[in-house]
Amino acid sequence: MTVKILIKRKVTADKSSKLQDLIMQLRSLVVKQPGYVSGESLKNIDKPDEYLVISTWNALDAWKKWLASKERADIQEKIDALLGQKTEYEVYEYRP
Repeated sequence: MTVKILIKRKVTADKSSKLQDLIMQLRSLVVKQPGYVSGESLKNIDKPDEYLVISTWNALDAWKKWLASKERADIQEKIDALLGQKTEYEVYEYRP
């Protein structure tokens, strides 16, 4: 069953460019992952320090494999160090 992952991050303006670079590194890797469908990056208009990535996967197991991968974890560690806090993840599945 298709799942959507909401990835929330807060970043100060002076670190925004570096965060975008790291997200692009993740994106270049994730597009090659089995089960990855699509993703989009959004910036909150009312709270410009908040970013949201919506990632779509064809199965929860595919997302979990990517989440546990070393290549993703290495970049994610840099993101969390840059932000000074852990990235938040929420997993949703389609319900008619």
